[in-house]
Amino acid sequence: MPVLVDTNVILDVITDDPDWSDWSLSQLELNESRGLAVNPAIYAELCYGFSSPREVDDLLRRFALAYQETPRLGLFKAAKAYARYRQRGGNRTNVLPDFIIGGHAEATGLILLTRDSARFRNYFPSVRLVCP
Repeated sequence: MPVLVDTNVILDVITDDPDWSDWSLSQLELNESRGLAVNPAIYAELCYGFSSPREVDDLLRRFALAYQETPRLGLFKAAKAYARYRQRGGNRTNVLPDFIIGGHAEATGLILLTRDSARFRNYFPSVRLVCP
């Protein structure tokens, strides 16, 4: 089963994060045989630090990350989970991409490799997580 790789894991490796790069790189290596993937939300988050789509595409090739569209069912699940989050008093800052990532993983049955497990556990409890 392929593994959807959250942005934070990729950034850990490319920025050589002193706390997380070793863990993130080892997880990418351990899960490579399953197939690693990103979706539009992850791709967009990665674009923030690059000057062209070609650079991001080169990064995807470097780490053998396939690009997968988020299915409409995943987007629907993301919207419903985000609504629950807001009803519970969650703030709006920087969270919608996480819900799209979680909705995608839930709708497709993908495993999610991330360091930010709390929100995914709370709003997408059926998603299998690989996390510290």
